[in-house]
Amino acid sequence: MTQLIERPFGFDDEVPEPPATPSTMAHAINRALHDAMSADDRVLVFGEDVATLGGVFRVTDGLAESFGDTRCFDTPLAESAIIGIAIGMAVRGFVPVPEIQFDGFAAPAFDQIISHLAKYRMRTRGDVDMPVTVRIPSFGGIGAVEHHSESTETYWLHTAGLKVVTPSTPTDAYWLLRHAIESRDPVIYLEPKRRYWAKEVVDFDRPGAPIGRAVVRRPGEDVTVITYGPLVATALNAAELSSARMEVIDLRSLNPLDFGTVADSVVKTGRAVVMHEGPRTLGFGAELAARIQEECFYDLESPVLRATGFDTPYPPARLEKLWLPGVDRLLDCVEKAMSRP
Repeated sequence: MTQLIERPFGFDDEVPEPPATPSTMAHAINRALHDAMSADDRVLVFGEDVATLGGVFRVTDGLAESFGDTRCFDTPLAESAIIGIAIGMAVRGFVPVPEIQFDGFAAPAFDQIISHLAKYRMRTRGDVDMPVTVRIPSFGGIGAVEHHSESTETYWLHTAGLKVVTPSTPTDAYWLLRHAIESRDPVIYLEPKRRYWAKEVVDFDRPGAPIGRAVVRRPGEDVTVITYGPLVATALNAAELSSARMEVIDLRSLNPLDFGTVADSVVKTGRAVVMHEGPRTLGFGAELAARIQEECFYDLESPVLRATGFDTPYPPARLEKLWLPGVDRLLDCVEKAMSRP
């Protein structure tokens, strides 16, 4: 789109519009919350330090000033109570967006999420909606202390009744959150902490892909790499260094899962590597590997491989880079997949 600017000599010269300003993921999430609260006065944001401080990562900065302390407010340090409040508010017709300050702090809220939040709609035979979006800053890569970097997605994925999403870009951060808040079902929204300051130009007017849709971030012909959240950028970096033509799939939505996009890619390449931060045993990669081998067995040229974290507690900050799956671990899996006939 161009605009005409009148010049002093009477000439109408075509000049390009000024470029859009890139947005960080943190700003995109903040904007999504602001826009959702503006569009629907039932939307409430609450959690530990989200109002006065604006959140540990300043993701909720300015919301209390814009909407008042009845719609954005601080809570006690009690995660079980935070989710319990959200469930009660949803029953009364509100649209709560509670924040769990760090992924490791979700454990005290486990009973409320698993026993009640996930099951309320089924328990009431669909008569009571449960439009609760639980925001959880998640995963590692920031050198945090114990309990501040965890991969909790498998817990939620094993619980029927919960949608689980995680963005890898500012655009997805905005639109996945907007779609989550509009959902009648509860959504666990996992925010990759190390991607908070990643930047790109975001179109806040053009709706992004919905929940339940994966996207191909990089097309390729030799091997399919399936990942999500913070490791999408890692996979793309690896693809630049690899001699194999890697197709990188960003799942975006872990439940519901867009397995069709995964299957189409695996059928094309004949090889698949799944990458996630959590421990290897019973991680989401195990489920994906099993399903790929069940449904795409005759199209596979080699076994499905996994690049993951280790089966140990999350390490101290100084060992984090050794524990997290990175470019080298992924490329090793790609090389093994390519070397098998």
